[in-house]
Amino acid sequence: MGYRGEAPVREKNMQYQFFTIPVFNFIDAQEELNRFLRGRRIISVQKEFVSRAESSFWALAVEYIEHGEPAAQTQGRLKAKVDYREVLPEKDFALYSRLREARKRIADAEAVPVYAVFTNEHLAEMVRRKVATKADMAKIDGVGEMKVEKYADKFLLLLREQDEKVGPTA
Repeated sequence: MGYRGEAPVREKNMQYQFFTIPVFNFIDAQEELNRFLRGRRIISVQKEFVSRAESSFWALAVEYIEHGEPAAQTQGRLKAKVDYREVLPEKDFALYSRLREARKRIADAEAVPVYAVFTNEHLAEMVRRKVATKADMAKIDGVGEMKVEKYADKFLLLLREQDEKVGPTA
């Protein structure tokens, strides 16, 4: 009942935990499994039914990453999702949303994923830094010369429109 072996097997950043869930009297083992799953980022679960008459059970192998533990993904690193509605002030979030809409239109027209234009993080940095020039935009980590040349004019126009709406600060 429950998982077997206290120490998970480690392979790079992935960890494995093994559970058995009996067919009868499964409640405690099920609760233990659910508690375990809630506290981790689950990569995969492999399960097999083992038929042994009255002592049949489910055998599960859970591949996981502890929350907060860095992990390599096939492309780059896993990052926590950021809710920019909570991170940015209301007026900045409104501008960020307009930049996202523009990015979506451009990505659709070019038949590329939105992140190929700019990532959410790039857009948020444009708003935070009050980017006004191509040089300002080029200073954002991950925004290269090609993106600046290809997309800067459209995004700078939106950023300037926001500045004009707000007006000069006293």
